Amino acid sequence: MLITGFPSDATATNCWVVAPAAGEQCVVIDPGIGVGARLDDVIAEHRLHPVAVLLTHGHFDHTFSVLPVCQARDVPAYIHPADRGQLADPWSGISVPAGTPLFGSLTFAEPDDVRELGDGDKVALAGLDFSVRHAPGHSAGSVVFGLSGTDEPVLFAGDVLFAGSIGRVDLPGGSMAAMENSLRSVILPLDGATQVHPGHGPSTTIARERATNPYLQGLA
Repeated sequence: MLITGFPSDATATNCWVVAPAAGEQCVVIDPGIGVGARLDDVIAEHRLHPVAVLLTHGHFDHTFSVLPVCQARDVPAYIHPADRGQLADPWSGISVPAGTPLFGSLTFAEPDDVRELGDGDKVALAGLDFSVRHAPGHSAGSVVFGLSGTDEPVLFAGDVLFAGSIGRVDLPGGSMAAMENSLRSVILPLDGATQVHPGHGPSTTIARERATNPYLQGLA
């Protein structure tokens, strides 16, 4: 299994690339601001062939490059319907006036092929089996992606869970009550060995977060 990632320069949003192995098809998760050149380098280095983009939620720091990535390779993007509107209207998710320049861009649009995710969905892409759990709180359409077929379980957590913290809940569609429910019902039951690859910051494990993350300790 090949899992590699890098932070965007502007907002340090992790973009993840997942494939069964080098030289195979791959999935891109959360292509953020200005990641195009570095993503191309990763794809070329490992001789990969992207077949889809998975989005953990609709905030523009995670979706900024979804249109060019999808259109250049004619691949679909997957997102929860509650956040889909932010692909063409990112301002609605961050409490700024519509039309405000976002890192130099005023133009946003959906890719040609957008597919909606539901809680409990199983998505088979690039020879990989992803499970989808709806985990609102950071945004109304936040999801996490589980990945099986690895030595240890893997979770791409977006901005639901970080090493030592959680995503903010004060933006439109955010809710601390919903976040606590997601942490309690989606995150805490996971196998402690689960490797967590978040939307920002270093990777961690569920066991480590149960033991040290104050937001999880308060719910355990």
